[in-house]
Amino acid sequence: MTGVAIIGQGHYAPARIVPNSEIEVRLGLEAGWIKRRTGIDARRYAADGEALSDIAVKAGEMALARSGFKRDDVGLLLLATSTPDHLLPPTAPLVAHRLGLQNTGGIDMAGACAGFLYALTLADSFVRTHDMPVLVIAANILSRRINESDRASSVLFADAAGAVLLAPTARDDAGILGAHLAARGQSYDLITIPGGGSRRPFSQIRDPHEVLMVMNDGKAVYAGAVGIMTESAEKALAKAGVGAADVDHFIPHQANARMMSTIAHQLDIPAERLRSTIADFGNSSAATIPFTLSATAEEGPYKPGDIVLMAAAGAGLIGGAAVFRW
Repeated sequence: MTGVAIIGQGHYAPARIVPNSEIEVRLGLEAGWIKRRTGIDARRYAADGEALSDIAVKAGEMALARSGFKRDDVGLLLLATSTPDHLLPPTAPLVAHRLGLQNTGGIDMAGACAGFLYALTLADSFVRTHDMPVLVIAANILSRRINESDRASSVLFADAAGAVLLAPTARDDAGILGAHLAARGQSYDLITIPGGGSRRPFSQIRDPHEVLMVMNDGKAVYAGAVGIMTESAEKALAKAGVGAADVDHFIPHQANARMMSTIAHQLDIPAERLRSTIADFGNSSAATIPFTLSATAEEGPYKPGDIVLMAAAGAGLIGGAAVFRW
């Protein structure tokens, strides 16, 4: 059976740095409030005129360049995003075109913060089934969905993109060893953008705030995310036939530093194996895992055989985890 290797990684964060002080002044918070509760020092916001496709292309370009792979051989582009250029058409075909992927299919995947893991799982299966490379990009421009008066979302969310190129390898033990995906629709309304869908179409919207993000119960979101990520990780590890002690690198969704530490502790994964970029880049939803995977690779390269555990949870609530052997 064909194995799956990550042969290229890429990441991009916009140039504008937004420090905590800027948000704390706007919301009337004391200095240091955001850092103490989230672990975030700063985040990046896209420039005026910079669209989702622009940042996705930059991350994808880096992954392709690092791989040295022929672009005509890429069979599929999966774009995990909650902030596409337009509601119609999907953004993936445009990104594929701008990347020069002439022979690829392309589709958007709206999986909120867990979108990259869903895309990665599907990509791994596509590579094994069709013996063709797949480019997975996760990107979001959440700064344009933030309600500036909503403290819960204002302090967390950011803009960034991350990408991985998966390709067939003769090492049949490489790739996803085990994965578990989960959906808990009873918590559907915890994080929402109320307007703009078929429930409340744009034609009925009078208040612009209805198309901005709302976090209705921060404590419930935290508890639900910790639960779904921990449980999914345990099930993925069991499916893979490995234990927490075998995990070389843990890359959780960068939602909140305290949340990530809690999950690592519950899984009994040492803190030094946790990879994080949340302090300088905040929470860019689905982009955080591939962004962190790529951005931390120069200081800490992955070695053949390394076990990488990834876990995420997001609006819906949906979540999951994957165990990947490098």
